Amino acid sequence: MRATQIKREISDTDGSHALVVSWDDGHVSRYTLAYLRQECPCAACKGEVIFGTVYRPATLSLFKPGMNELESLTPTGGYGVQARWKDGHETGIYSWDYLRMICPCPDCTKVREAKLAAQTEV
Repeated sequence: MRATQIKREISDTDGSHALVVSWDDGHVSRYTLAYLRQECPCAACKGEVIFGTVYRPATLSLFKPGMNELESLTPTGGYGVQARWKDGHETGIYSWDYLRMICPCPDCTKVREAKLAAQTEV
């Protein structure tokens, strides 16, 4: 799965900012910037596994000015983009697979929930 276009969008109703990603299979995903920041995949935000031990960051999320304002997106190889936020955070690399996996549209959400339900039944 690869993105064919990424564009920034500003909502006419509330002025919120979002990224709209068009995919090579015709699907279109719309991510609010707050959602993308919340789902930052870096170790400081999501944790990491080192030698089988899971290290999770503190669960208390603190608001920092500029944290949900996207400064830039930089292509990273052929597999994704690196986000730089206005508060200086820039360690999150959003792979195409990860972006598609977290797509918040109703269809993708339904597929994720079905997969999760199937996993918990086992």
